[in-house]
Amino acid sequence: MRIVIALGGNALLHRGERPDAAVQEANIDRVTNAIAALAHEHEIVITHGNGPQIGLLAAETAADPDLSAPYPLDLLGAQTQGMIGSLLARTLHDALPGRRIAALVTHTLVRADDPAFEHPTKFVGQVYAYDVASALARKRGWRIGADTTGWRRVVPSPAPERILETDTVHGLLGSGTLVICAGGGGVPVTADHDTGALTGVEAVVDKDLTAALLAEDLKADFLLILTDVPCVYDGYGTPGQQPVLGATPAQLRSGSFPDGSMGPKTEAAARFVERTGALAAIGALDAAYEIVHGRSGTLVRPDLPVV
Repeated sequence: MRIVIALGGNALLHRGERPDAAVQEANIDRVTNAIAALAHEHEIVITHGNGPQIGLLAAETAADPDLSAPYPLDLLGAQTQGMIGSLLARTLHDALPGRRIAALVTHTLVRADDPAFEHPTKFVGQVYAYDVASALARKRGWRIGADTTGWRRVVPSPAPERILETDTVHGLLGSGTLVICAGGGGVPVTADHDTGALTGVEAVVDKDLTAALLAEDLKADFLLILTDVPCVYDGYGTPGQQPVLGATPAQLRSGSFPDGSMGPKTEAAARFVERTGALAAIGALDAAYEIVHGRSGTLVRPDLPVV
């Protein structure tokens, strides 16, 4: 099968861990072991989140006295693609001897008039107590929002319209290459209506929605969304939470999933299955092989036709 794997933003930095390079280098082996087991049997494309990493870079650039202005999020997103892509490529090179592996910086086209620019919802960076987050928001002009365990910076997350390097990914797959691309949802850009010239924008595209679009365009057989919980839970964190082990897109959309965490994952899975008739699944990183073989996670299948 051709499988697009969307790694969660906490795959390299778990909640509460120091954002040191050594920590991420230590965590990468767990990621590549999960992927390598599938890569022996299937054609693989990897996308990844970048929330902790881009948040760290944004905080550093905002506090740097040598800069007249902080680096924009599109360029910071490109930096995280290079960093995480390099870590993945190096460890996969060791785990899959002889396999061609390419980490590709990719750009995602978004609409300049997307309403998301007026209503930031995408979490980036680390979790803070409310008083610390509020002080940083005042000092740096951030907007903040409540995450599951505290307060974080929120930034615009416009909808992905097109991944500009899809044809290049197609070509690499045709040569037997395992491709790492669309990291952090891709570098967000708009295109001039008349000339087509590209301009980076201050945003972070949701990586799961980008992965679903990429999987659709690549005619993938399976979209695998990996996170830090074993499956989707309806009413997660409440006394009445229930595991969702199988669902159609319509059933997923009838559930209650937070916009800042599981909501985009369930929507991405639903979109891919609706548009392609293929399968998607959501589950834990360490169970990636078991999820693809139907023994773990939440399987999203097409709606049965009305007869």
